[in-house]
Amino acid sequence: MSALTGFPFDEIAERGSIHDTDAAELRRAVYEDGGISKEEAERLIALNSACPVQSTEWSDLFREALTDFVVNQSEPEGYITQENADWLIANIAPDGMIKSRKELDLIVQMIDQARWSPSLLVAFALAQVSEAVIHSDGPLRSNAEPLRIDDDEVELVRRMIYAFGGDGNVAVTRAEAEMLADINDSLDQEHVNSAWVELYVKAMANFLLANSGYSVPSREAALRSDAWLDERGELSPFELVQSIARTSLDDVIGEYRRLSIEESTLARLDREYRELITGEEIDADEAAWLADRLARDGELTLAETALLSYIKEMQAEIDPRFDEILELRLNAA
Repeated sequence: MSALTGFPFDEIAERGSIHDTDAAELRRAVYEDGGISKEEAERLIALNSACPVQSTEWSDLFREALTDFVVNQSEPEGYITQENADWLIANIAPDGMIKSRKELDLIVQMIDQARWSPSLLVAFALAQVSEAVIHSDGPLRSNAEPLRIDDDEVELVRRMIYAFGGDGNVAVTRAEAEMLADINDSLDQEHVNSAWVELYVKAMANFLLANSGYSVPSREAALRSDAWLDERGELSPFELVQSIARTSLDDVIGEYRRLSIEESTLARLDREYRELITGEEIDADEAAWLADRLARDGELTLAETALLSYIKEMQAEIDPRFDEILELRLNAA
């Protein structure tokens, strides 16, 4: 029998508010047997959805209990499996969109604490930002200009990508790159945020280099914001591209290097191990995908132009298919 039997869920849901005393009683009941069951987790999610007025104590319990269930109690411990990621999304966002910022923070916390998680989970989180940017709607923003991304939203995206990378040197994944490309494609090119361009360039370069046989630095090192952005003032598109291509390379260029044959083999085995643990298939032909995605409309965006300048300045040995496909794409325009 669940320790939550007899707890007044219906009464609390009817009044639409969760008090500190409710949260404290729930905490005792949930952890009475040392853990949380799927039934209990689903009841907590239902209660959270039913109560727009919530105490801080409840918010803490909600994040802690759900993170314990998904990350710490499920097997293999410390990993978020594909099955659990699907369950989480289906329960907190049955229509594909979150209802509050708290739910997004929950997902980011889970990703941050897990040793590994399916890329679909961070892609789902990034999709919430994409929806806010495109439609200027939802819990992340209101009454803002659509098709623009502000500094706070750029930092939220950076935080999500940091969390998914964890403490190791994990390259940006295809799922993340796809969502970044979607956001970039949606932006009004007359009002592009330079902080966004910088993050896009660094993330996509990380993705491309990792799939061209390079070792990658930690995400924190690869994607951190440069100091010059804080003093950027008004830059023309040309000045922005040049600044990112040159200035942003200084602190990170030495962190990328070609992998040896042995290191490449170990990297492949690591990808296969993660695929086995999480149940997520990993596509190997990523450089070709990115080349085909750039200039999808036959014209490069400002961020895509900056990315190509960044790679050129780096003098990196890129997968030859990247240049071949990109040239065909641009010549066909």
